[in-house]
Amino acid sequence: MADIIQLLPDHVANQIAAGEVVQRPASVVKELLENAIDAGADAIKLIIKDGGKALIQVVDNGVGMSATDARLSFERHATSKIKSADDLFCLHTKGFRGEALASIAAIAHVELLTRTEEEELGVQLKIEGSKISSQEPIVTPKGTSFCIKNLFFNIPARRNFLKSNQVEFRHITDEFHRVALAHPDIQFHFYNNGSEIFHLPKSNYRQRIVNVFGSKTNEKLVPVEEETQVVKISGFISKPEFSKKSRGEQFFFVNNRFIKSPYLHHAVVSAFEGLIKSENHPGYFLYLDVDPASIDINIHPTKTEIKFDDEHTVYALLRSAIKHALGQFNVVPALDFEADQNLETPYDYKAKLAEVPRVSVDASFNPFAEETPKASHRSSAYEKPSTKGWENMYVGLESKVGKESDFSSVSFESETITGSIFDNQAEAIDTVSTTFQLKRKYIVTTIKSGMIIIDQSRAHQRVLYENFLKNITIKEGVSQQLLFPLQLNFSSTEVHIIKEIIDSLINLGFAFDAIEEEYVSISGVPLLVPESEVGMVLDQLISDYQMDTPEDSFSQSDIVAKTLSKTLAVKTGEQLDSESQLALVNNLFACKEFKISPFNKPIYITLTGEDIDKKFF
Repeated sequence: MADIIQLLPDHVANQIAAGEVVQRPASVVKELLENAIDAGADAIKLIIKDGGKALIQVVDNGVGMSATDARLSFERHATSKIKSADDLFCLHTKGFRGEALASIAAIAHVELLTRTEEEELGVQLKIEGSKISSQEPIVTPKGTSFCIKNLFFNIPARRNFLKSNQVEFRHITDEFHRVALAHPDIQFHFYNNGSEIFHLPKSNYRQRIVNVFGSKTNEKLVPVEEETQVVKISGFISKPEFSKKSRGEQFFFVNNRFIKSPYLHHAVVSAFEGLIKSENHPGYFLYLDVDPASIDINIHPTKTEIKFDDEHTVYALLRSAIKHALGQFNVVPALDFEADQNLETPYDYKAKLAEVPRVSVDASFNPFAEETPKASHRSSAYEKPSTKGWENMYVGLESKVGKESDFSSVSFESETITGSIFDNQAEAIDTVSTTFQLKRKYIVTTIKSGMIIIDQSRAHQRVLYENFLKNITIKEGVSQQLLFPLQLNFSSTEVHIIKEIIDSLINLGFAFDAIEEEYVSISGVPLLVPESEVGMVLDQLISDYQMDTPEDSFSQSDIVAKTLSKTLAVKTGEQLDSESQLALVNNLFACKEFKISPFNKPIYITLTGEDIDKKFF
């Protein structure tokens, strides 16, 4: 039998590896930014065009590479980070696999400019599909510049599966946040389609968080600090009142590397137990420093998963550190009946010494002395007014009280009119009497064949959903102008999402005065949206939009309509009067689709007379 096993060519192996390392343009951004940090750069520029599909460029001022290193860096498993297997247990760099550049070069057009400080001229490399097309000396600043064009040009199936430019840009922004938050000592510039998105100067951790998520973030942060033999925990958590339904401000960093850990996330959530709603997520920016030998990051090519030697201890320490921070800064209300109130001295009085109270005595005071005539006629501000002659106020009242007929001329405020504007009152009452509310959750109404039990919340969701979708499509949303504009604070990413769906919001009836980087000013809201719930509606809308990441305008309108219907619909437990029950039933069966809710759940069930009869056998 002939031999059938053979080694794959390098370009084929690189394309296979690219499927794991490079999933989308954000993966390329992550790898290039981490390489720039490993090169010792203190200023990094990120330039993006068309969501990273047309161009991804990362420019740094690191140590640079020689001509030989530049060519070798694109080979598989070529790296300067480690030399032996033992180095995997003492990693202090971002990368160590040596697969990223080879994978990127296999599926894109790459242009590399690099120069070391010792050399006068740098080198320019151009690579297309793992093949070096040119190598020339060039004048370039110290450092390295990677230019990635036409990502997935030779894998059209992968390119077709990429999302819209807005969605890919959002993923790139997320990766940029993760790298920038981990390294506040590095200056970052971020450009998208020629406009500057972020300019982050060198700063500390708190200032970097504020620069990324807006100045309003500063008042939300509560510092966390704990140092043990196992782990050193530092960073910040958000106050409970700033928790959101949407994820987006949850960051774990282990040895300055962003990781995802549902187990540690549960530790944070459990520390906030009782302070936030069950469906809300607390915000946190936590930095964990551990011994590199006690963790394993060689689990996944993206290096966002990590294994601890003793996860339970880290869990307990993290949970207790957050609880301590919440209590230390009086975020958690506490009652201590055994505390000595005398020890709770105000700060202004701690430095003051105790003084003996002084008593002043008037030696000339004589309590038996008679008052002078002038003093007896002196008026006082507290003098009681005379009540002499009060009887005259009621003179003649007895004769009027005894006559009942005199009250006929007195007019009183009329009682509330409970009548109806409809002439056929008897018919309306008969119709209303056929519906009633069961357990403040269901509406029961009769039909010819039996009865229908309707879920009031799902029915209202369907009615609102079709109304909102109609307003967005026809662009006839009615707006209710606010007396004073409502200003809501959001992060730059959330404001970007609002800008993407602003057309749908305007068609619904929202009116915006200004949309800035850190806040949104609203001057009008739809008729069905109360002013007090505008912030909650937009938070829920942003959360749903991030989860679904739609590509076309119809999907965006669908998400907006679903979110508003879910947020504004009648909830379970709300009591409805007879008129509201009847109106909801009539509106439901006037919908185009009245059997299922916008979230594909049944709205009602039918019980026929036969089904009821069977219950009595």
